[in-house]
Amino acid sequence: MKVEYTTQYIDGMAFEMVLDGHHKLVMDAEENVGGQDRGPRPKQLLISALTGCTGMDVVSILKKMQVKFSRFTMRIETELTEEHPKTYSKIHMIYEFGGDNLESSRSKFEKAVNLSQERYCGVSALLDKVVQLTSEIRLLED
Repeated sequence: MKVEYTTQYIDGMAFEMVLDGHHKLVMDAEENVGGQDRGPRPKQLLISALTGCTGMDVVSILKKMQVKFSRFTMRIETELTEEHPKTYSKIHMIYEFGGDNLESSRSKFEKAVNLSQERYCGVSALLDKVVQLTSEIRLLED
């Protein structure tokens, strides 16, 4: 399956990408490097794609397993290389779920996260080939 995207230069350091013909995304750099801070940086968008991909998987899987939770937050800890091109050397994903009596469903939370990372999330699969990708699950009582 072939998919095409178009990214157009705006000015300064800003670019606009139009997705699916109607979703616009502006990327820009910080002011100290010539941008106007009109949008996120490309590496930030990579992390956003990762959390969106795995998050949607996990929610879908947990719904199918009828696991109830009141909140779900993903926290990402990264390490960048020192030399150019500066890339992520480590990405650690922390899946935090809130609710009542979550510990009794811990195995289901673990299964949902593992299925996302090992089978369904294409962004995780791609990044796992080039960066140390780790995760943990935190269950927080309301």
